Amino acid sequence: MHPIRNKYNPILKSDPDKSWESIAAFNGCPIQIGDTTHLLYRAMSQAQDVGGIKMSLSTIGHAVADSESRFIDHSQLITPEFEWEKFGCEDPRVTYLDGKFIITYTALSKYPFEADGIKIAIATSDDLKTIQEKKLATTFNSKAMGIFPRRIGGKITAILTVHTDRPPSKICIVQFDSIGEMWSPEYWQEWYANFEEHALPLQRLNRDHIEVGAPPVETEHGWLVVYSYIQDYRTSSPIFGIEAILLEKENPSHIIGRVESPLLLPQESYEMKGMIPNVIFPSGAQIKADELIVYYGAADTTCCSAIFKLEDIYKHTQINAAHIPKMQKFKDNPVISPLPDHAWEAQAVFNPTAIYIDGAIHIIYRAMSNDNTSVMGLAISRDGIHIDERLHEPIYGPRESFETKKNPGGNSGCEDGRVTQIGDRIYMCYTAYNGIDIPRVALTSISAGDFIARKWNWQPPVIISPPGVDDKDACILPEKINGKFVILHRVQGDITIDYVDDLNFADNRHLVGHGYINAGAHAWDTAKVGIAGTPNRVGDYWLLLYHGIHPGDKEYRVGAMLLDGKDPVKVLSRTKYPILEPETQFEREGIVNNVVFPCGHVIVDNTLFVYYGAADKVTGIATYPVDKLVAYMNERREKKMLL
Repeated sequence: MHPIRNKYNPILKSDPDKSWESIAAFNGCPIQIGDTTHLLYRAMSQAQDVGGIKMSLSTIGHAVADSESRFIDHSQLITPEFEWEKFGCEDPRVTYLDGKFIITYTALSKYPFEADGIKIAIATSDDLKTIQEKKLATTFNSKAMGIFPRRIGGKITAILTVHTDRPPSKICIVQFDSIGEMWSPEYWQEWYANFEEHALPLQRLNRDHIEVGAPPVETEHGWLVVYSYIQDYRTSSPIFGIEAILLEKENPSHIIGRVESPLLLPQESYEMKGMIPNVIFPSGAQIKADELIVYYGAADTTCCSAIFKLEDIYKHTQINAAHIPKMQKFKDNPVISPLPDHAWEAQAVFNPTAIYIDGAIHIIYRAMSNDNTSVMGLAISRDGIHIDERLHEPIYGPRESFETKKNPGGNSGCEDGRVTQIGDRIYMCYTAYNGIDIPRVALTSISAGDFIARKWNWQPPVIISPPGVDDKDACILPEKINGKFVILHRVQGDITIDYVDDLNFADNRHLVGHGYINAGAHAWDTAKVGIAGTPNRVGDYWLLLYHGIHPGDKEYRVGAMLLDGKDPVKVLSRTKYPILEPETQFEREGIVNNVVFPCGHVIVDNTLFVYYGAADKVTGIATYPVDKLVAYMNERREKKMLL
């Protein structure tokens, strides 16, 4: 992508002779009237008295382009008149529809600014000189609403950002029968009750932020929407970028293409220096011939523009996957929580493995007592989501010295099991820890018949990882490869693979490491990776879910890989972004904060059921269609987008 910035940038600046825009003039949205381009923009004043508060006030200005595409003849169009906009009118978007100019903007009703006082307002005009109506629209925290320039399916259609100041934000589609319905409180309250159903899946990482940029523009391939994508928004060094998606013409809730990397990043001095440095924020777009002109605010100080070849944008949105998979979390999570009346699981129940057997999914979870001893509990689900039964006693616990020794107050026991059925036997690898020596991988097994009958005749466990090595996250593949059993485990920060002739680890025989899958090169998995649960056979591939950690925020997230079915050390495809990450309170707050950690997943009727520990405290469930995930992974493989 090779954008060309306007050689006259900034194309609009503040005017020190006009007190209402003497500080800044930015975030402009264009609209074409005949041969003339008009620009509505946010203007900031010198400090003035607003209800007894000394502050810089934002209003909305209007300018027209000269022959060099710079904007002149500034005038003030929208100013605060009502309580709901008392402390400012910001960031206009303008669309001509149904014989009117419809202007949406951010209305500020509280100072100091807070989420509940930041909402979307609407104004209408016949000529962009006078305003006919002004109404408060949304009843909840929101910003940045762009209206589609024609009705879709007979309805007025808009795209907006919900919870801009109460992250995570969501970019959503909304439709109305009439202009009047756009400011109906009853309509908005009903829509907001289920707003996430109308959200576009655009956020890649939970530490990023998204916001609508320009009103959609129609192209031959679909609706092109330019929006703001801010990486690392919750850190001290956010990266403001401009990205784009293509939406289906008659069903704009459907993404048909998107870029995976920014079209534009702050680079020029006028983007890097200003009221808020290193900020570019898209606020308008126009198509002229074969080019897209994007208007953006620079450093919250001036208006600028850049030109993109439409062909380049189409190429990038078509090459890159339209939909980044995200697991669908069960609305009633967590599904397993500690039971204070059961001493063995009174503190935490988390990091579950799972197996589909006897017509049900059996969830074997790590349970921890108040003295920090870990054992294994069992819950059973017939539909994969709802827990039908939960046993009152553990099904497995520490029995050997490598898991029974204990320092007072320290952890010990049997942790994070992963199960595999091979023939009529169920094998379980788990982390054995006695609170004194380093964690090691232990292996046990039980007959499938005894497991179903709830006769917990587990074989005595044996340590299979080498001495002196911190080794965890182990499982056995359910099929032999070239006549050998395959064991995956984690040594240091990488996934390690061993090929063994048998599962007899007597006489101090240990894993040695025959191959490695290294930590990733992404924004979330560079510190270390480990398997989530036992990989699933999907056609010619192994579908492996894995957890990854970034050294910066140290959050545990989950991604996916496609491994070669005949040579599982060979990674054929890998998600660039996580498919599961800590977002809700129960995933962010617990014994270890900001963790989602699955140890098991099963496939039933094309649904991938993933069982995960949240914040080392409780257990949640997430699902995703297997065919969609594999299709996404195959697209990345075919386009050679391995990383």
